[in-house]
This record gives sequence, C-alpha cells and structure tokens, in this order.
Amino acid sequence: METGTKAAVVETEFAADLNKAFDIARDAGLLPNVHGVVAARGERVLFERYWAGLDAARARPLGVVRFEPDTLHDLRSVTKSIVGLLYGIAMSHGQVPSPEAGLVAQFPEYPELAGDRARDALTVRHALTMTLGTEWDETTLPYSDPRNSEIAMDHAADRCRYVLGRPVVEPPGQRWIYNGGATALLARLIAKGTGRRLEAFARETLFEPLGIMRTEWETGADGEAIAASGLRMAPRDLTRIGTMILDGGFWRERRIVPADWLAASFSPAVPLPDGRHYGYQWYLGAVPADDGAGGVRWEETVRAIGNGGQYLFLLPRLRLVVTVLAGNYDAPDQWRVPMTVLRDLLLPALRTGSRNAP
Repeated sequence: METGTKAAVVETEFAADLNKAFDIARDAGLLPNVHGVVAARGERVLFERYWAGLDAARARPLGVVRFEPDTLHDLRSVTKSIVGLLYGIAMSHGQVPSPEAGLVAQFPEYPELAGDRARDALTVRHALTMTLGTEWDETTLPYSDPRNSEIAMDHAADRCRYVLGRPVVEPPGQRWIYNGGATALLARLIAKGTGRRLEAFARETLFEPLGIMRTEWETGADGEAIAASGLRMAPRDLTRIGTMILDGGFWRERRIVPADWLAASFSPAVPLPDGRHYGYQWYLGAVPADDGAGGVRWEETVRAIGNGGQYLFLLPRLRLVVTVLAGNYDAPDQWRVPMTVLRDLLLPALRTGSRNAP
C-alpha cells in the first residue's frame, strides 16, 4: 500500500425484510426442522434466528428443543473439519508428523500391518484428504447398518487398527472416498503426539483461546472422543471459529492456527463427484448468487458439513461466516435447508458497499 492512501472498508448489511423472508420460507416448507442460523462478519453478528424443533444427540433422541444462542447442538461431521484445524495446530508445535510422512509407520503398535507394499504407500496426506484407497463404505449403507464402515469402526476393539487394516483396493491419492476412519487416524496422531486427549488438546489450543467455554465431545465405547462426528457446540461458538479462520488464523491479535496450514487446508487436493473439491478435511466449491443486476455470480466458499444439515460456510471474498444447524439427520435431501438459507435467503439480501477508512 502506498504511503498516504486509505484502505477501503467493506460495509455489510442485510435487507430489512430478511426476517420476513425467513418466515415466508418456513411457512412454504422450504426450511423443515431448521434450528438456527447465524451470519457474522468479524465479531459482528449481522443476522441470527433460532427455532424450536426435534433434535437428537447422536442416537439419543432429545425431543423438541427450543434453541437459543448458547444451546449446544450436534455438529456431526463438521467435527472432522475441527480435527483438521487441530492437526495443523499440533504440527506447528512439532507434535505430529507432516502430511508427507508415512502413515503406517506412525503406528508401530500394529506390527502386523507393516511390510505390506500397498499399505506402506499411505501417507498422512492421504488421511487428511480422504484418499486412502482402502475398502470403506460409509455412503451406500445407512448408519443403522452394522456393515457401515464407520459403525464397524466404532464397534471394533481398536478403531485405528480397524481403519489401517482395511484392504487397499486402489492406489492412494487418486480418488476421494468419504471416510470417517481417516479422521480417527488423525485424532489418534494428535493424542499420541501431544500426550493429551483430543478434547483436552482442543480445549487448550482452540476453544478456550477463542473464548469457547462450553462444549461436549461424545466418546465411543473405548473412551476415545469420536473424532469423525462427536462434537457438540453452540452456534455462536462455531461461527467464532469461522471468523478466526477468515482472519487468517488470528483471534484478537493472537495466532490460533498457522496461516500456511489454512492455505493448505483450503487448496483443492482432490475432486469430488459433484464438481466440488476437498482439501484437508474441508469442502471447497462455489454457490450461485444474485449479482444485483439481474444476473448470477458464483461466490467461492469453504464448507464444513455434518449429517442433518449442519453447515459452516466461509465466504472469503465477503469475509462472511454463516452457520446453519438443523435436525434432518440421515435425510437424503438434508443439504437443501442450508443451501436454501445461504443461496436463496442470505446472499440475495446482502447489501455491501465500501468507504475509505478514516
């Protein structure tokens, strides 16, 4: 920046009738069982709404819950993206191996898995990007089916031995296969490297520095935190994590996540079948938005996604964070509520402008 120039400050507001637009959408059946929506820029909440609805904590029904800003909610697989951040924090402290490190070599407690040529080709990066190339089915079988790979992992005597022991069916790094076991491996590496339980490390290095004081992390029968889907958090707190990310990993001038880790996490590593890409435990893709002149522009997003309609949207160009929480668990069209919120309600109502900083 040249001396004497003033930086442009982008002003962001939503149209005054946005609340009414949400009411109309709900009355029309477009937002079934939506629980909460938060949109923020920086530490400023621009829009926030909560509703009552049926909910569950993992498989435990909670009945109708009246949601408020501090009500804990299942994040389901949004948890995976949080674990991705934690891995980057641990790596910055020299406590976990780099993405290029061999994966099986990090688990000498499973000597029976060493020496297999195909398995020895696996790296930590393959776990980060879900490109292990191992036999895993978490999408065609429902989570109520014990043959579902994540359920089988949860029932195994040692989840990481189960994940690493899956047969290698294709060269690693070539194809994305949704795999909660990959996240479980990352979590175990964090625990091994830091000497801390995953939830304790998260609390000390991520949650408490952000002022997030109340969370729950469901554990499996083995007592380990369920890294793939077990975190429960209030919507404002999840939004705060997004704000920290869009501020380059800083929170109130304190470095939380290394900038280079965020850059790697949000770089396209592997294509997804629907045209999006996957980074390090995060989804990357654009959404269509009204350009204000009768046309459409595509807004780039980074997303954390969880079963039931849990979405954390990051819109870097707008520096906008949007959290959507819902209770449509296992529904085939669970994506519709968060996409309706972002694409059809929030983005069309967004009003931006700029002014020079004083």
